[in-house]
Amino acid sequence: MTPTSSAASLALKGLGLTVALGAAVTAGAVVEARIGFQLREHTLPVLPAGSRPVQILHLSDFHLLPSMKAKSRWIARLAERDIDMVVNTGDNMASCQSFALVMETLEPFLSLPGAFVFGSNDYYGPTWKNPLRYLLPPSRRADLSDSDRTLLPAETLAESLRAAGWHDLRNTTALLNVAGTRMQLVGVDDPHIDRDAMPVASRDELDPRADLTLGLTHAPYTRVLDQFAALGTDLVLAGHTHGGQVGVPGYGALVTNCDLPSWRASGLQAWPGVHPSLVDAPVVPWHRLRPQPKGLSPCDMWVNISAGLGTSPYAPIRLFTRPEASLLTLTARENVA
Repeated sequence: MTPTSSAASLALKGLGLTVALGAAVTAGAVVEARIGFQLREHTLPVLPAGSRPVQILHLSDFHLLPSMKAKSRWIARLAERDIDMVVNTGDNMASCQSFALVMETLEPFLSLPGAFVFGSNDYYGPTWKNPLRYLLPPSRRADLSDSDRTLLPAETLAESLRAAGWHDLRNTTALLNVAGTRMQLVGVDDPHIDRDAMPVASRDELDPRADLTLGLTHAPYTRVLDQFAALGTDLVLAGHTHGGQVGVPGYGALVTNCDLPSWRASGLQAWPGVHPSLVDAPVVPWHRLRPQPKGLSPCDMWVNISAGLGTSPYAPIRLFTRPEASLLTLTARENVA
């Protein structure tokens, strides 16, 4: 074999190995997105002294297609847990035919106290995009007219959830008693498509009898988190980011699809600081190849950004960002040493 043919053979072998490795990674990412579901659990000391614990199941970003029965069953089985309240932060549907499966999925939870806001993929169907756009600044759809998009049955879904007793928190507030805790709920419609309008201007407009203020948003844009913080909100629940959807080992997410830094792509965290108890946690911040953000003010609020349970049908992969739901146990502040 001549040196030239030997080099060509090595090049072909290298190319074949690269293609095989790429195919294996892609296959693994597809499997992770389809069946790698996990329940992430956190305990938060945010209730008044003497309060009994309250468990909130945070669901987000189903992106359900009618064929996704396995995902539906996994979510529905979470109703077997000891849950006091369910919060859904949107992006439930991935097609016009998904409504029935969404309701079937949520049916085991509808007897519980619940609240919801919507994301863009409750109003509009997903569209194909160049995969390279994933690495660009967040895409926005507010400049498109309804005639340019596939409309999803958002209001039918909202009516069904309200009929079950859940609170529709799109740009409004509600007061809810959950397991003896009076919760002031404050929600906005999806900031990603500029549908958000904070329903109150100051904390003086909130019910002074509330033991806890809980904020809901689909997309965790900075402006919205700052508005919630100004209200003295104790905990905000959000989704939208998919945890970055693709992560790099040792670094984490590359993007958030909003204006948050990528180290905030998912997980329980403080805003605008970083809670010191989470520095060594696997979510915020777990990246060892980048500088660690520091600082926590006593007035910081908690934020849980769910990595969600789905993806766009046009990008059905997750890599080192497993699909998830969150179970948050709220406890009395006195229980913390």
